[in-house]
Amino acid sequence: MAAIDELKNLLSQDIRQLETLAELLDQEKTCLAASDMHALESITSQKNTALEQIRARARQKIQHLVAMGYRPDTGAPSRFIRSAGLTELASLWAEAQERLTFCQELNQNNGRVISHLQKRLTRLTDIFRGASSQQKLYGAHGEQTGMSARTILASA
Repeated sequence: MAAIDELKNLLSQDIRQLETLAELLDQEKTCLAASDMHALESITSQKNTALEQIRARARQKIQHLVAMGYRPDTGAPSRFIRSAGLTELASLWAEAQERLTFCQELNQNNGRVISHLQKRLTRLTDIFRGASSQQKLYGAHGEQTGMSARTILASA
């Protein structure tokens, strides 16, 4: 029973922290739109701290599940919890999973915003260099580079 109570506690902590993470991701989107780099640095630090705590709790949850008889090679932990008839634990697990999925979606959206900003910066740099009308090449990862993008603008 102690493992079940500890799992419930860890899942409750995850749910609260994932709510906080969702708020941070929303703030990050606002900072990206406003180009507020100072606030963005602070948010990134808070995000990294939250993610590390979530990862640490994930390791603890797996340890408790293994202590209850879960074998990682048999399938998803949620299936094990449901098959054990632990309905309250299963609902907490499902809620944490939903919040995690929501945070992943927010993070992907912010990633697209960052990618767009990087492309815009590249275009501005090309214009500054006078290379905006030159042919573009594609790199190994699908990124576009201009023929003169490898030239040095200045050195110190």
